[in-house]
Amino acid sequence: MTLTLPDMICFALYSATHAMQHVYKPLLDDLGLTYPQYLVLTALWEQDRQTVGALGRQVQLESNTLTPLLKRLEERGFVTRTRDDRDERQVNITLTEPGRALQARAAHIPACVLEKTGLSVDDLTRLRDQITTLRDHLRGA
Repeated sequence: MTLTLPDMICFALYSATHAMQHVYKPLLDDLGLTYPQYLVLTALWEQDRQTVGALGRQVQLESNTLTPLLKRLEERGFVTRTRDDRDERQVNITLTEPGRALQARAAHIPACVLEKTGLSVDDLTRLRDQITTLRDHLRGA
């Protein structure tokens, strides 16, 4: 079977990812954040004080990608990185006050992205769930 680019699900997902990042870019530029930094901060806004490992699993980034990203967020004063008192191998990531305050400045982003999709909340939720199921099946393959 031979498929053209428009027939390939991988290309549809790839090009949709690029289009989604294009929508996020100006919104995040206003905050001085990259998309991966936004994902990390979103995870911390949901649950503050996480280990690097737990955070990496949540945002699906390897430590060699996540560590420099966290260093940059720390340099900007949004998070602190501290060794765990009970296990020095573990590094805990905690939001600072400026990091917490950034959540209010970013609160408009989900609504802006929803509007750009042209989909209803229900349709977007169904699509997200289908993509998540696809991802999980592919990981199990």
